[in-house]
Amino acid sequence: MEAETEIDMAELGEKIIEVIKTIYDPEIPVDIYELGLIYDVFINEDREVKILMTLTTPNCPVAESLPLEVEEKVKSMKMVTDAEVEITFDPPWSQDLMSDAAKLELGML
Repeated sequence: MEAETEIDMAELGEKIIEVIKTIYDPEIPVDIYELGLIYDVFINEDREVKILMTLTTPNCPVAESLPLEVEEKVKSMKMVTDAEVEITFDPPWSQDLMSDAAKLELGML
């Protein structure tokens, strides 16, 4: 039974990332996951999700709306009971955090 729960959690984690990948930075045509803005996704046994994310800059124009969008989209998932987004600037975001796909999209590779 326990192994089944672990698979479910891994599967849920993947589904959460799929949802996060539908959210784009308004100034950059790349999703926030590939940009490296998502530092971690935690899921507890009650399927409450906590997402640790950053923004490209502390005074990012979407500092208010982007975390809220992430929270709402993840909360709306059937398998999730609750979601919370925590913003951190430690470590600060840099282009090194972007995936190769994001760098390629932006002509940096």
